[in-house]
Amino acid sequence: MYRHILAAIDGSETSTRAFDAALQLARESGAELQPLYVVDVPPMVYDAPGYDPSIVRDAFLAEGKHVADNALARMKHDNVQGAPRIIETNLVDGDFDVAHGILHAAEDLKADLVVMGTHGRRGVRRLVLGSVAERFLRIAQCPVLMISSHGVPEVATGTTGAAEHEKAST
Repeated sequence: MYRHILAAIDGSETSTRAFDAALQLARESGAELQPLYVVDVPPMVYDAPGYDPSIVRDAFLAEGKHVADNALARMKHDNVQGAPRIIETNLVDGDFDVAHGILHAAEDLKADLVVMGTHGRRGVRRLVLGSVAERFLRIAQCPVLMISSHGVPEVATGTTGAAEHEKAST
């Protein structure tokens, strides 16, 4: 069924639900699981006069290590193979956002499934905050399982990254 599953994690309740689903799929299919934490330091941190951006970066890296260590402990407990990975975006020198970071990690892993949480923002909040899940879905090169912060997970299939949704029960 699946050989390589990537699970985007960020420490939120929604990403924990997504990781739970990925862990179950990996356990049942014997797939390798790679939890992925993307450190995204806002560009404004680099522009603040008299401020050392490494302070924020180091805090995000520490949080990522904590979240990744928790994921690894759960994987070991469930005898699931794989290892977490922490990567950083690079909006200062290039156009490397969270969605593209997930895409590159999925390509590196040769993932045949990416599992991620979606917060289900609507209206102005979505317009202002955007959606990493939506951006990733548009560029994904493999199937994506989106776990909603509430309700039933959404499954997007296809290799074109088209936003084709089906409701799936868990």
